Amino acid sequence: MLQINFIAVLVSAVVAFILGFLFHGPVSGKLWMKLANIHPTGNEKLSDMIPQMAWNLFSNIVTAAVMAMIFGLVFSSSLMGPATWLRGAIMGVLLWLGFLVTSSSIDVIWMGKNYKLWLFECGCSLVVMSVIGAILASW
Repeated sequence: MLQINFIAVLVSAVVAFILGFLFHGPVSGKLWMKLANIHPTGNEKLSDMIPQMAWNLFSNIVTAAVMAMIFGLVFSSSLMGPATWLRGAIMGVLLWLGFLVTSSSIDVIWMGKNYKLWLFECGCSLVVMSVIGAILASW
């Protein structure tokens, strides 16, 4: 039976949520808004964003849970060796490259999404996926 540490899943999902907030807010929110062509009116309220924030947190929980399942399989085999924070971060980067970068590139290739915004989002998701991986593997 596959063992999943649900506390690690929740912690890594919350950390991912916080990192996303930081990247899209205090750390580089102005750059993100410029790239996304977002023009705040000054009338935005945090309470109006609660549904999107809840869905975002749910998405992070799903991502962390699926990564935990994959880690359970990968780290139980003799191919990868024991789980460490570094191996978890590396696995996070590999999953990021193999799935997030490639699937989101379709938006740039076929739908004309701003490639600078895509690069920004790829950079954010790289950090998030490697941190989720490090947390899951070290717990």
